Amino acid sequence: MLAKDVMTKSVVACTPWDTAQTAAKLMKAHDVGAIPVVWDMTDPLVEGIVTDRDLCCAVIADAKKGDSIRVSELMTPVPVTCQPECTIEECEELMQENQVRRIPVVDDRGRCVGIVALADIAQHARAEQVATTIKEICKPAKEDKRAPIKRDYLDEQTHEEDQVLLLNRRRELRREAEVSR
Repeated sequence: MLAKDVMTKSVVACTPWDTAQTAAKLMKAHDVGAIPVVWDMTDPLVEGIVTDRDLCCAVIADAKKGDSIRVSELMTPVPVTCQPECTIEECEELMQENQVRRIPVVDDRGRCVGIVALADIAQHARAEQVATTIKEICKPAKEDKRAPIKRDYLDEQTHEEDQVLLLNRRRELRREAEVSR
């Protein structure tokens, strides 16, 4: 079975310039725990992902006002993604390796076409495999050895340059994952 067979196709998204409050309202209204952050709603190039945990840790735990924090300040930039033709086993592998519960599904150009959640996989995969995935996701976080991403890159590049940078970063992350196997 493929990601395109199990993914949620009607994805709710926000932009890096939306507020944390906007993201939280979208999550509540659509009963989701994460939303992709896209460059533009009409051209949904995936820039990041923001989760309910991001909101909780960055806004509530620090007693900040949700209407004064931009999503770009708390999103995970360049998230782990998959393509529609990835198998659910490959999705599980990505979830395990990166300790994430949701993966945006992107087309060849990096545009969001869906999202695969652990719950989607749980409905279609073998119970033993789902249990293994949950066990791996819940392990203590691994040290992040990647170089930090510049926060001000959004202001310095054109949209096309941003797209190239994101696609190159995804390729780099995939290569790093293959080398560490």
